[in-house]
Amino acid sequence: MDLNPPLFSTFVHDDLTVAYFDEGDPSGFPILLIHGFASSANVNWVYPGWLKTLGDAGYRVIALDNRGHGASDKPHDPAAYTPNLMASDAIALLDHLGIPKAHVMGYSMGARISAFMALAHPHRVRSLVFGGLGIGMIDGVGDWDPIAEALLAPSLEMVTHDRGRMFRAFADQTKSDRLALAACISTSRELLSAHDMARLSMPVLIAVGTKDEIAGSPKELAALIADAQALDIPGRDHMLAVGDRVFKKAALDFLAATEHR
Repeated sequence: MDLNPPLFSTFVHDDLTVAYFDEGDPSGFPILLIHGFASSANVNWVYPGWLKTLGDAGYRVIALDNRGHGASDKPHDPAAYTPNLMASDAIALLDHLGIPKAHVMGYSMGARISAFMALAHPHRVRSLVFGGLGIGMIDGVGDWDPIAEALLAPSLEMVTHDRGRMFRAFADQTKSDRLALAACISTSRELLSAHDMARLSMPVLIAVGTKDEIAGSPKELAALIADAQALDIPGRDHMLAVGDRVFKKAALDFLAATEHR
């Protein structure tokens, strides 16, 4: 695979236009990638090298821009951003491409969406990789109201909350629609339960940076799932763990092992 940017296509679901790419080996087993909050398919998966890594390993690599992000439509109504609705976009993309089953990897908010997807449509998910979200999927990831306020502030200079500044700067860097992101953050944080986690029957890898102050423990979440393993990504925080080579190697090993089961 070369480093040329992927070609994006679109389809319509739930009256929204959703952008996606479908790259890698067309005959390989598909893996669907779901990015995190304020990110995009390019920012989460192309620029950190995941598309090349997975494509070189022989996978058909598919990723969408979540509603409210990237090149997809960006409604400003918070009701449009529940995890179940966002997961339905991912299922609709598999339907659109005629893919009955795929590995699914999500980062941060994308991990939460992946979990909702797997719970609603377990027969469509071969395995799950949760990146950047551990027990926070159940216990919560702290107070995100200051992040919504930071997104709506007239300028970054007016934001004093540390995490708010981090996400506002990221949103500005990615030229995001801040009204859509503020709507998204208000309804996309729906929590799952330990009972929900116990219902996941497919293999699961949970990978979190050791300096990640948002995600919560990967080991605590893995303990709730019958077929799960936890990975500590050494020395990485929430923003930097996504492209880490330790994470990539572990994900490739996990996917390969899953393929042979």
